[in-house]
Amino acid sequence: MFKKVIRLPEVKNKTGLSRSSIYLRISKGEFPASTSLGGRAVGWFESDIDKWLDECIAASKAANNE
Repeated sequence: MFKKVIRLPEVKNKTGLSRSSIYLRISKGEFPASTSLGGRAVGWFESDIDKWLDECIAASKAANNE
């Protein structure tokens, strides 16, 4: 299975989060960790970001139904 890696600008665009918010959530274990691409380059598996977004949407809907 092909795993697409996306870089920070696309992660920010998909999530609507700022760079600092992403790294703060990673440090709290609330966001998927990045993957080293060599040197100082990092990226995220798009499937991990999509799963995180799906979980946020589900949690939001569940909270609104209570």
